[in-house]
Amino acid sequence: MVTDLSVAPAGRFTSTAQSGAADYPGLDNWRSLPISQQPTWSDADVFKASVSELSILPPLVFAGEVDVLRERLAAAAQGRAFLLQGGDCAETFEAATADRISARVKTILQMAVVLTYGAQLPVIKMGRMAGQFAKPRSSDTETRDGVTLPAYRGDIVNGYEFTPETRAHDAARMLRAYHTSASTLNLIRAFTQGGFADLRLVHTWNKGFTENPAHARYESLAREIDRAIKFMDSCGVDFDALKRVEFFASHEALLLDYERALTRIDSRTGLPYDTSAHFLWIGERTRELDHAHVDYLSRVRNPIGVKLGPKTTGDDALRLIDKLDPEREPGRLTFITRMGAGNIREKLPPVVEKVTASGAQVLWVTDPMHGNTVTSRNGYKTRRFDDVVDEVRGFFEVHEGLGTVPGGLHMEMTGDDVAECLGGSDPIDEAAFEDRYESVCDPRLNHMQSLEMAFLVAGALSKHH
Repeated sequence: MVTDLSVAPAGRFTSTAQSGAADYPGLDNWRSLPISQQPTWSDADVFKASVSELSILPPLVFAGEVDVLRERLAAAAQGRAFLLQGGDCAETFEAATADRISARVKTILQMAVVLTYGAQLPVIKMGRMAGQFAKPRSSDTETRDGVTLPAYRGDIVNGYEFTPETRAHDAARMLRAYHTSASTLNLIRAFTQGGFADLRLVHTWNKGFTENPAHARYESLAREIDRAIKFMDSCGVDFDALKRVEFFASHEALLLDYERALTRIDSRTGLPYDTSAHFLWIGERTRELDHAHVDYLSRVRNPIGVKLGPKTTGDDALRLIDKLDPEREPGRLTFITRMGAGNIREKLPPVVEKVTASGAQVLWVTDPMHGNTVTSRNGYKTRRFDDVVDEVRGFFEVHEGLGTVPGGLHMEMTGDDVAECLGGSDPIDEAAFEDRYESVCDPRLNHMQSLEMAFLVAGALSKHH
């Protein structure tokens, strides 16, 4: 494989198209466009070797799976399904253990059961997992005690430890991200296809978690499901469909060196798919129309999400639709709104109205986490559970008022018993942060708060339907 290495205008190393990754018209146009939130790799040779190896490794996901997801998301946009997307703010290599991955999958399965049973709707299960290793930062550097080093940009770029060696941007970490994603997906597939996710095991998904009010409510629902299944069993119903579930992987497509190297040409259609995940989204900081991220993702066949903050206008949304979904293809484009509890009822309606009037059919999803971040009195980045809940309620109220479809929930959550977000029915207070705050970036809902959220959303969905 021949790879030409040059220096990009911003001083970053870049490489021209690799035939192993994909050779398709326009896939490298992004290299000549403005780009933000990218690393400055410390070693050109390591970068060249890493990209070359990534470009010939097997895909992490497959084009056929991506196509199935697009169909599922089209159904959600029409109100015939609901998207549940959850996982870590930023995955770490260290936390990619069987116990932690299984706890996260169990939590998402439990939330999905609550939503499905409460709302009588199919739930699309998607993890912010197996690739959520890169994070945008508000500053390129961090200063502690007079020492300034590069900011932590996620394990795919550098380490969290505050040393010059760890904070250097190391392209070899992209290979570790790939292999960690592969092992995570392997475990997820074993869980969801090998019987672990069988709906007749709803009680076992509670095992290993601390007892709390949300679990008591879940157990009550699980008993109802048991009774329903036993009734259907006595009627001779075939339960093969209950033994396995579809589970999709997603992450923010932030690090374009990685995404480009994992793009492959589908042998069936001859079209490019980014095989790093089934679903990719563009963040609020990188969604400029004439910049690299939007251009690149406009050229791959994956379903695409875009985060929309409170400053988004209806015209902004229409321009994004024209660029990312010019064919108005069902299931192609998801708008993930992150307005903040204090803004959503005012800022979201004009955007939804303008998009709806245009005839475009996008999937509307709420991210109630990112617009509600505050700093606790003892210095921790946190969110108040009540604010998160209020944004979700506002999201449903807006769509109810406009007659449009509230199609999904995007959460930063974990299956672990952490203390990072304040409140909930078994309240987390600031003192708990000292012992149980684990996130390296943004605060996540813990297992119990996630379940509690699922019950609240199920109630809102049942009213909507």
